[in-house]
Amino acid sequence: MNPPGKTALVLTGGGARAAYQVGVLQALMTIRQDCNQPRRSNPFQIICGTSAGAINGLSLACRSDHIEVAVRAMVEVWREFRCEQVYEADSLGVIRSGAKWLTLFSLGWAMARWRKARPRSLLNNDPLRELLPGLFRLDRLPRLMKEGHLDAVAVSASSYTSGEHVTFYDSARPIEPWSRSQRISVRDQLTIDHLMASSAIPFVFPAVQLSVDGRAQYFGDGAMRQAAPISPAIHLGADRILVVGAGRLQEPQTPRQASAEYPSLAQIAGHAMSSIFLDALAVDIERMQRVNKTLALLSPEVRAQSSLRPVDVLVIAPSQRIDDIASRHLWALPPAVRTMLGALGVHGRGKKASGTALASYLLFESSFTRELIHLGFTDALAKREEVIQFFGWGQNQPQPGADFTESPPRATVESLAI
Repeated sequence: MNPPGKTALVLTGGGARAAYQVGVLQALMTIRQDCNQPRRSNPFQIICGTSAGAINGLSLACRSDHIEVAVRAMVEVWREFRCEQVYEADSLGVIRSGAKWLTLFSLGWAMARWRKARPRSLLNNDPLRELLPGLFRLDRLPRLMKEGHLDAVAVSASSYTSGEHVTFYDSARPIEPWSRSQRISVRDQLTIDHLMASSAIPFVFPAVQLSVDGRAQYFGDGAMRQAAPISPAIHLGADRILVVGAGRLQEPQTPRQASAEYPSLAQIAGHAMSSIFLDALAVDIERMQRVNKTLALLSPEVRAQSSLRPVDVLVIAPSQRIDDIASRHLWALPPAVRTMLGALGVHGRGKKASGTALASYLLFESSFTRELIHLGFTDALAKREEVIQFFGWGQNQPQPGADFTESPPRATVESLAI
């Protein structure tokens, strides 16, 4: 039996790094089967996602009545990913977007008079918009919430227009929208546009127009200005939160090889993206742990008068540097993309590679995503006892033949579109 209260899943951003999350989810299904838990029941009443984590989260939410099938199909998709499924990676596509964008650095003054000629991003992610409807059906969410398979779901994005961080959510019961400094929430029926906006990596993918209070605004990646990544789950009623990160929380703190050379654009961009995607989560978790410790010191009477409440948090994050993993897979990038990134300073291989942080967000290639899935799987299994305690699954012996680890039954991409 699960402990009382609601459990939330929080999936962070990180582009191609989000393959790690799928490996973690696969391991959770294995542990759950070993503990003889009901196979179809959804352990997450609340699902919140940002950027690529929003896509993974909605993929799970839209099949919350068949949770294991959803995870299997997600694994299959991520194991076979190609850059062409996410953005235009051929020479013509890169020339239309990235090459033109880079040209503006030197010829922008000459092109300024032709506004229509200005590219909007480094890459064109129209292929992703075409892919998503075949992976899951968002129109299933209202029925799934009505039937009790899911309580609430949320997707976060950042408004270039207003400068605010916006969480778009939908729920089975009315939940009053919340508002904090530069952070607001909007109850809405989630669409593909919300996912495209949340995953629009700044500069890399184009902004997406969404409506807030009847006013059109342009949105980009939800990791920007996300001071409190865990906050939406708490506002939606979570008592326990499983956070699956995409880097830096548990990465080895070994010293890196220093270079005396001036940093390339790729190095600067990679550092900026890592700060956007990864740093806020660690700060938010530390803040929550301090609140929990403070509440533990209060008497039950005083605690009852406080608006704060303790929230149990379990974090699973990469045990290896994803940048280093990416350095071994730069060769897998399409030639046109590799050439474009090379112009920004992404080059080399292994320990001598440079600019791999930037490349890691765009490496939607199976050699890279498979290694991240494996890493997520092993990292989650290493926390088996913590996972069992967190969910309250007990420690029953596995059923004969219940083996999800080695060769899970295959699920077609179409099986998610129910």
